[in-house]
Amino acid sequence: MDDKMIEISFGIIGFAGDAKGLAFEAIREAKQGNIEKARELIAESKEGIHKAHKFQTELIQSEASGNKTEMSVILVHAQDHLMNAMNFQQLAEEFIDLYERLESK
Repeated sequence: MDDKMIEISFGIIGFAGDAKGLAFEAIREAKQGNIEKARELIAESKEGIHKAHKFQTELIQSEASGNKTEMSVILVHAQDHLMNAMNFQQLAEEFIDLYERLESK
């Protein structure tokens, strides 16, 4: 695995991990009734996912141009992090909506 692939993989892992952490923090804030803060954290989380997705897009564009992507455990791990973070973020938004609804009753 070359240095560029390692950089891309760890870029995805780092940004996706941060995004998941922010989404988890957003749920905690919503649970405490801080809905506005929770929505701010989800917005930050989405920025992190966007940054991670840029790294992934770089891989896709490279492969579409005919450059075969060498698969490695690190790259698979990075993709796993990204997908888990995206799913967790979506669930966090649902939790925030639910807590907001409970607060309004």
